[in-house]
Amino acid sequence: MSGAALLERLGDGVNKLRGRLTPDALMSKITWFQVGGPADLLFSPADEDDLCAFLKLLPEDVPVLVVGMGSNLLVRDGGIEGVVIRLSGRGFGQVESIGGNRLKAGAAVPDKKLAAAALEAGLGGFAFYHGIPGAIGGALRMNAGANGTETTDRVVEVHAVDRQGKKHVLSHADMGYSYRHSQASKDLIFTAAVFEGEVASAEDIRKAMDEVQHHRETVQPIREKTGGSTFKNPLPHSSWKLVDEAGLRGFEVGGAQMSQMHCNFMINTGTATAHDLETLGETVRKRVYENSGILLEWELKRVGRFESGREVNAFTP
Repeated sequence: MSGAALLERLGDGVNKLRGRLTPDALMSKITWFQVGGPADLLFSPADEDDLCAFLKLLPEDVPVLVVGMGSNLLVRDGGIEGVVIRLSGRGFGQVESIGGNRLKAGAAVPDKKLAAAALEAGLGGFAFYHGIPGAIGGALRMNAGANGTETTDRVVEVHAVDRQGKKHVLSHADMGYSYRHSQASKDLIFTAAVFEGEVASAEDIRKAMDEVQHHRETVQPIREKTGGSTFKNPLPHSSWKLVDEAGLRGFEVGGAQMSQMHCNFMINTGTATAHDLETLGETVRKRVYENSGILLEWELKRVGRFESGREVNAFTP
């Protein structure tokens, strides 16, 4: 369905929305890989109430996808059916101290900004966010973590809106966290969360943040068009070691490459399509399995439609 046709289905109610509606929005402009086709409709709500109003207008049969900074996302070349919701920095990008060693952060807050706010508040335990190139909404959904700490270690409660536009508050237990996963309903759109830290000195917090930054700059291709870690670590193994042992460091498919610096990162060398990148990933999964007997699981989120005749089949042993 075209964006114009979808807007027509929403009716006159869209005139009361305060956020931005963009038909046929190019996803390549808002993802770190800089590939992928258009979304039928992109909506950036002004605030939580605006999001609720939009969802109440939206027909139940229209698919909804929520994206953040686009750092862990591979959008396929055929684009995305339905609506993509991207929370605005103005409406969902604030952090506030609420006492009791707690911070409340909107879902559009960059992870790095939360780490900086914790430093200002004198709260330790957030330095790991300094090295994660995403936003809080994605961190909540996938239990993002690094350097031995995960989102689950800091979250107290999560605010969300369901597909019908109703507001919810979830406890830590409701989130059902495990490694890089949450059991919270996929229909929920996270809008904010409350986090708890530990009192620490500014010197200790800065030191921890500097260590995170140094590690990231020296071992990750942060200046490339990438999407972060491609595959989850099949504990107790490390994905990058399995990829390296299979001889795939620097391996290329079209304009896509497994990074020479960190071979669990795919990069767009400049001419890659989403088809190149997903083909590369599935080829790596196949060859790693043939070499080690271990089946890697994607950490990157792959979404959208394949272009006709350019489908990528998932490797199955």
